This record gives sequence, C-alpha cells and structure tokens, in this order.
Amino acid sequence: MKGMSKIDEKYDVIIVGAGPSGAFTAYELIQLGLNKKKKILIIEQGKRVENRNCPIEKTGKCVKCKPYCNITSGFSGAGAFSDGKLTLPNKNDNHIEVGGSLQEYLGVEKTKELMFYADDIYLKFGADTKVEGLENLEEIKKISDRAKENGILLCNCPIRHLGTEKSHELYGKIEQYLLENNIDIMFETNVKDLIIENNLAKGVIIEKSGHTEQTKKIYSEKIVLGIGRKGAEWLATMCDKHSIENRAGVVDIGVRYELPDEVMKYVNKYMYEGKFVGYLPPYGDKVRTFCQNPSGFVANEVYDNNLTLVNGHAYKDRKSTNTNLAILASHHFNNPFKEPIKYGINIAENANQLGKGNVLVQRLGDILKGKRTWQEELEKNSVVPTLKTAIAGDITYAIGYRTMVDILGFIKAMEKVIPGFANPDNLLYAAEIKFYSNQLIIDNNFKTSVEGLYSIGDGGGLTRGLIMASASGVQMARVLACC
Repeated sequence: MKGMSKIDEKYDVIIVGAGPSGAFTAYELIQLGLNKKKKILIIEQGKRVENRNCPIEKTGKCVKCKPYCNITSGFSGAGAFSDGKLTLPNKNDNHIEVGGSLQEYLGVEKTKELMFYADDIYLKFGADTKVEGLENLEEIKKISDRAKENGILLCNCPIRHLGTEKSHELYGKIEQYLLENNIDIMFETNVKDLIIENNLAKGVIIEKSGHTEQTKKIYSEKIVLGIGRKGAEWLATMCDKHSIENRAGVVDIGVRYELPDEVMKYVNKYMYEGKFVGYLPPYGDKVRTFCQNPSGFVANEVYDNNLTLVNGHAYKDRKSTNTNLAILASHHFNNPFKEPIKYGINIAENANQLGKGNVLVQRLGDILKGKRTWQEELEKNSVVPTLKTAIAGDITYAIGYRTMVDILGFIKAMEKVIPGFANPDNLLYAAEIKFYSNQLIIDNNFKTSVEGLYSIGDGGGLTRGLIMASASGVQMARVLACC
C-alpha cells in the first residue's frame, strides 16, 4: 500500500492515537527498554507536529482543513493547539479534584505519583518551570470563601502553563525522541476497524487519511486505544460492532465565555485558572468552568463531518485584553436513550446551521432580554470578540432549555463571587462540547472486555486533561512491560 511500505505486518504493541496518552505510553516503553526488545507502532490520523498549522491566521476564516482539522488531529492531539495547561494535584491533599477518574483504578497516591512523574517528563522537554497557584493562598481563600457562600466550589489546583506556541515546540521534541528510539509512527493514517476474533484482539485495519480505496491489515495481540475525545464517536462504533463492554457516559455541553481581563484580574493573578464548580437549582446538574485563558483568544476547531466547535487558547507571548473560559453543564443519559455523543452532535449541528458553518456569538444582555445579537450591536460592544469569524446570532435556538438554565444560573451565582462576571456585554460563543465515548469498562490494568485490548486517555472516559492522560500512558507502559 502506497506510503506504508516501511511498516511491518506484525507488531508486539500497537498504539492507536498519538495524543498525550499514546505518546507517553511509547515514551515510558523506551525508558523500560522495551523499544529494543519489542516492535512498537503508533497510528495517528493527523500530521506530524511540525506540519500542523491553522490557516485561519492568514485567511481570516476557517477553511475546514481536509481530511482532518489540524487543531484536533495530529501528534499530541488537540493538546498541541490548546493553551497547554498541566493541572497538577496538591501534594498534601488526600483526593484529586479534577482531571478524570484514574485514581478510582489506581488509588490517589499512585495516581499523584504518576502525574508528578509525567510532569517531570514535560519539564525534561522544556516546560516552563513556574507553577501557578502555589502562592497568595490567603487571597485564594478569600475567593474560595465567597464562592462557597454562593453555592460554588473553587478547586485550587496548581497549574503549569505551557502556552499554545510552546506546546508545539515541546511536543515536537517528544515526537522526535520517539522516532529516534525505534518507535514506528504512521501519520495521516486511520484505523478503519479493529480485528477481533473470538473476543481476542488480533490487529487493526488501516487506511491512509482521506483515501478509503485501499486498506491494510497490521497484526498485534496488544492494542492500546488512546484515541482522545475526537475519537469518541469512532470508539462508540467499535464498541457496538465488537461487543466491547461499556456503559452510558457523560456529555459536557456549554459555551465559551469571554469577558474583560479586568473582571478576572484577581483569579488570573493568584491562580491563572480558577476551576469553579456548582450544582445549582433547579436541576442540580454539575456546571463548571474549564480551560480558562487569561489575555487569551477564542478559537474554533473542526471535527468530523465539518462539525465546528469553539475552544480557547492562551499564548506565552501574544496577548489580548480578554479572558475566555468554558462554562459546561454535564448531562447523563440513561434508559431508553444512551447516546450522549449523538445528542451533543445534534446541538453542534444546530448551532452550525444557524451560523452557516461558523461559531455563534451572543451578548449575555441580549439573551436575558430574549433577543438575538446583531452584528452592528456586536461592533459597538465594550467586549470586543477575539474570534473574528464568529457570527452574531441567538445561541438559544441551538442549546436546550435545561442547559441554558444551568449556564445562566451559574453566571448569576458567579456574579456574587466575581463582580462583573454577569456584565451584559460579556459574550457567549456556541457550542463548546466535550465528547467522551460511552465509558469503556476496564480493570485496574486498563484491560477491556476483549483480551489484549486496552483503553487509556480521554476518549474512553478515563481522563480529562493533559497531565492525567499522560500519566495513564506511563502506567499503561508499565502494565505492558509486565505482560
């Protein structure tokens, strides 16, 4: 098959996905010396880090890169285009607030050990040595106390900020390290299907990204799925086709919220990112802030079938005067409906139709007045949107009533914590959705119900962030070394 001539037909380990979990699996296999004894292959549908770039900076609009969006696909996954925050655990805590559920399988102390080990790897490859949130504890406590009085929990986690542009450099070094140490990586290659016979993993069927006319089988009895959130829908399909045990998962639906740095100045100064969580009436759904970007930029990202979602970036050197953050409501679905991914896709499709393929933006004041936002109103707004391609409109046509009630109730509560948080000129961009596959049922060694098939990282519902995904990869390598 053209472009695959150097790839063997049989490997000891196949890793599907070169995001943080997959890349760190390969890295730790090298540390354990398995790269000299075993044949290891990573399959990644996107490009090398050095070949990933978003044309929007030059074109002024999203051109829907083919066959896959460079922001969401490629070595290091969406991590290379995120603002690159490593959310670390507090050393003295006996629990882990954010990042996923790895601790439920390995215990808190083991998970913390792995997260700090992964952090050391990031430092080795050039991460900033500064950690936010370890100082000004009295000031942070004041913010936390105000939040608690209004039914909001502040999770103060230490943050190491890489920066979007620095993430490229760092992950590029990791990519090169893997290639120099006998790890085969297939770029721009899809795993079309898994080969499973009698409930045993046997290999994968691959095709070059964007070219479905030719396929190739590659065999291995150890397959690690590290597919990230972008692969959640594919993973759900694999579970149905091959009877891989899973349970109904969660979909996080919300908006990217943009407001002036001045409003968020104390949170930005003392913590860099404040992780606020509320379970407010009437529904009691979990609503949280996520991925706060001081002096950052709102951005769009494209998923399969040209599905455009919103996200946010923060650079080390390039700054705006606005802070952006996600406000997400978590929704669980049970009998008879158990397809959270399809539900989220439907909302995103509705938003895209309203914006003619672009992200929608609306002023908070207009939502509260029950009216849409017009472009001429946006041009006079005191908060200037940093995503220039966003279309002024009405996001409430796309986002469901319950979710909007959750979001607006959370903003109202946060106004009492951070004055100005509910200013009418603040902007809501839609939709921001975090897709997680129906959660794979795994044991403490990440084994699925199919012998020889493992699941780690964000896509299978184990982790929710760079550092814990990376930590799951480290532990995955140690499990493989013992097999």
